[in-house]
Amino acid sequence: MVQDSKSPSPWLGLNEAARQLGVHPATLRRWADDGEIPAMITPGGHRRFALAELDRFSEEHQQLRVVAGIEQVWADQVLDETRRQISAQRNAAWLSPFDEQQREHKRDLGRQLLNITLKYISLKDGGEDLLESARVIGREHAVDGLRMNLPLVEALKIVLFFRDTLLNVTLQLPEVAHAKTEVNAPLLRRISTLLATVELSVAETYDQAHQPTASR
Repeated sequence: MVQDSKSPSPWLGLNEAARQLGVHPATLRRWADDGEIPAMITPGGHRRFALAELDRFSEEHQQLRVVAGIEQVWADQVLDETRRQISAQRNAAWLSPFDEQQREHKRDLGRQLLNITLKYISLKDGGEDLLESARVIGREHAVDGLRMNLPLVEALKIVLFFRDTLLNVTLQLPEVAHAKTEVNAPLLRRISTLLATVELSVAETYDQAHQPTASR
């Protein structure tokens, strides 16, 4: 491809174009290699990027940058809200069956689930491995409850506490992050899918444990 000297669109080198987009040159190089953004190769082997293409690419990816920022705000808000809720409900009836060691174990499971959730919502689709990790956490909650002879409804309460915290924070995001309401929709869908997986895993584990043993 030969640059037209009469073209109204100026061409930028790799470093200049990367600064224009606010990314590292290596990132822009990878995007160009993957065909995500057009680039001209000079006879000397250097990449040149049309300013018009950079503007188009930046506009198309603006929403993705907003969502990425929203995810970080969401994670920070969830951590703060979870700490507040745990402190406020330290003496709640649904926590009474658990001693301090068991509560610390539940907090650890909550931290694991939060980490899984953050990874899951950062994906546009897929994430079956993360859903399986969520199922494992659900089974562990269920095994703890079964070991303590808790009814299913009691075992689910701690999972529902975590779910309600995450969903409440998500619903408040537009106000907190000064973002459009519609950026919530993908987060809500992904969070609901993941937490439903945990809840079903708890219920299924209880169901399997209470099934009569087949006679031999």
